[in-house]
Amino acid sequence: ASLLVKAKLKNLRSGQTLAKTWRGGEMVAPAEVDERPVQFLYRQGDDFVFMDLASYDQVTLASEILGDAVGYLTESLELEIVLFQERVIAVELPTTVELTVTDTAPAIKGATAQAQLKRATLETGIEVLVPPYLESGERIRVDTRDGRFVERVK
Repeated sequence: ASLLVKAKLKNLRSGQTLAKTWRGGEMVAPAEVDERPVQFLYRQGDDFVFMDLASYDQVTLASEILGDAVGYLTESLELEIVLFQERVIAVELPTTVELTVTDTAPAIKGATAQAQLKRATLETGIEVLVPPYLESGERIRVDTRDGRFVERVK
């Protein structure tokens, strides 16, 4: 029996996905992508303006390209943009970001981290589950891969 490799591929131009199968030993040419460091400057409606840290050019990206990354963007955040044939196809966030809790239920006295989690709205508008001892105004570290609370920032 020969080895089969099954993969789900994403078209970098159209965004469509398709399933593909290869036999063991077949070679696949990787897409030539370019990564550039950028810094988030500001939001303008549905557009987000970044500065390329190498060329100092401004890059404007629509919220559709950014997807869920929008919920983690704060002023001056440094991240990477991924380009394919000079078009931005994705952004790579840092693994964790620091955000301020803007709204959550009051802290519960004597609560431990093992207790039930509660919802908290952060400065960018996203909601995450946090331990019951956190209060509005506190800074927390959030994992950008899954939106989970990591720790309180001292």
